[in-house]
Amino acid sequence: MMMFLFRNLFRNLFAASLVAFASYSFAQDVAIGKLDPEMEVSKKTVDGLDWYDVTQWGVEGRILPDQERQQWFDRFPASAQQSVTKNVWNLSRDSAGMMVRFKTDATSIHVHYKLKKANLAMPHMPATGVSGVDLYARDSEGKWRWVQVTRPTSQEVKTEIVGGLAAGQREYAAYLPLYNGVEFMSIGVKPGSHFEGLTPRQKPIVFYGTSITHGACASRPGMVHTAIVGRMLDAPVINLGFSGNGRMDKEVGDYLVQTDAAAFVIDCLPNMGPADVTAKCIPLVKQLREAHPKTPIVLVEDRRNTNDWILPNRQAHHTRNHAALKAAHASLVAEGVTNLHYIPGDYLYGDDSEGATDGSHANDLGFMRQAILFEPVLRRAIATETSE
Repeated sequence: MMMFLFRNLFRNLFAASLVAFASYSFAQDVAIGKLDPEMEVSKKTVDGLDWYDVTQWGVEGRILPDQERQQWFDRFPASAQQSVTKNVWNLSRDSAGMMVRFKTDATSIHVHYKLKKANLAMPHMPATGVSGVDLYARDSEGKWRWVQVTRPTSQEVKTEIVGGLAAGQREYAAYLPLYNGVEFMSIGVKPGSHFEGLTPRQKPIVFYGTSITHGACASRPGMVHTAIVGRMLDAPVINLGFSGNGRMDKEVGDYLVQTDAAAFVIDCLPNMGPADVTAKCIPLVKQLREAHPKTPIVLVEDRRNTNDWILPNRQAHHTRNHAALKAAHASLVAEGVTNLHYIPGDYLYGDDSEGATDGSHANDLGFMRQAILFEPVLRRAIATETSE
């Protein structure tokens, strides 16, 4: 009976969220995503195209945009190299979650970028997701719609992302590679085309997590659940997913607390065991709450591996992890911590075992299912915080 109720709840949430996604834009209530016609962006004309360096107006997804960086497309500032673990620092140099927005009436859009790493793909994740640039645009109703993605075959990519576009000026968003870094990036359009760089939006939703948050194994950068939620809520996102290294570290928390976030999402359990959760969850939440008394904090249970139904030891591990997070959450609530939210993990990938590439890491279906469960929790949490 309990399993039946949970499945019905998941299906009802799925259906309700699809309706909400199709009919409602968060931008109706919150003044984000404004265009900046005063932005002065210079260009270089090369090979018959006007090229615009995106660093002139900025990307979303850097934890502290104004701080000095070792390289411009790093997610962390240079100071983090001395405090976070070596693995976290190296992974933070991937451009996961970064997005550049612009407005143009061009009928073709080109991109020129150089990747940090020569490995363009992984055995379980294509080059389009690991190293591609993924283009979306707003349609006539203001909804984000997919346009095209690059298909990298070399470390330096200079290509037309898409041509033959319908006439008209519109807003675009280009998601940067998930598991590779970027040395430089420019957008190219035909001379005579209007072009505006759009200022990065403020008050991001900050996700701190593991390889799944990092983006494994999305087919395109726009298909990781953090990006999908960003489009659902029309809100900026910071993706602090660190493959194999999302462990509720205080040193990462030291950078989270410096961010004026709309919400913090802590999704680290896939890289932790029950003892780690017990030891580290409460201190991290208190660290965030001390710096941000009202900002929503969302705790997320680990997804169940899609084949744990036939792997008893794996199933038991998830169950113990969930129990440890539930106990930490209950303790925090009992201590009076407010605006603390919780997302169960049993159905993050659905209930049919089809939501992962390798049992552990989400495929596009699994990412969409996660986003559909995250969206209503975050929408309510942010609305509650902004109304107080």
